[in-house]
Amino acid sequence: MSYDRALTVFSPDGNLKQIGHAMEAVKMGAGSIGVQGKDSLVLCVQRKTATQLQDSRTVKKILKIDDHIFLAFSGLAADARVLAGRARNECQSFNLNYEDKVDVAYLARFIAHTQQRYTQSGGRRPFGVSAIIAGIDENGKANLYMTDPSGSYARWHAVACGPNQETVRTYLEQHYQHDMDDNATLRLAVTALMEVVDQGARKIEILQMKRGQPAHFLTNEETEELVKSIQAEMEAEEAKNTK
Repeated sequence: MSYDRALTVFSPDGNLKQIGHAMEAVKMGAGSIGVQGKDSLVLCVQRKTATQLQDSRTVKKILKIDDHIFLAFSGLAADARVLAGRARNECQSFNLNYEDKVDVAYLARFIAHTQQRYTQSGGRRPFGVSAIIAGIDENGKANLYMTDPSGSYARWHAVACGPNQETVRTYLEQHYQHDMDDNATLRLAVTALMEVVDQGARKIEILQMKRGQPAHFLTNEETEELVKSIQAEMEAEEAKNTK
């Protein structure tokens, strides 16, 4: 029997092969990073280079789900669009029924449950997406979650998905500190992504969320200035180590 083609049948080694293939689709996508600080959250993603005739504003890797929740993804953009649409509908339904904003943990569970349902019945395929969900609840608590194609989810202080995710996660583990201020949180996320992105500001999209303030997408000018500052620090550190 070809276990590689059956979604609902376990192979003798205990794996669902199609979920494994979906995980590989995530690794072939663009890299995404989420970092939580003391009073802020940062989502930082690798942006695909738009062709000359393409409107770059329509190519987004960070999607708004609600005023206080955003989603970054690695994997198939079309699958992420469907997941984001369902998450938005759930936010609206929750607000209509309870007259309150959905909290981040609830929405992460909903997205993970949606992904898991597509691993348990025939005639479907898993979502080829890992999603990093970042948001600040009404009580001021910042939350960062990640889901994967199997439907698993967990809360993180800092996380990466996509190509070279192990390298980036190792960097985050080595440099992450609890209770980082807004600037340190931002610089850590960007520096971690620069470990695997070569073309600097042109290929980076950044969202910063601060407690009590609207979410802010960094402009190209702000991103370029930040990247140049980090590159200068890295070069100075490298020169210092070679002496």
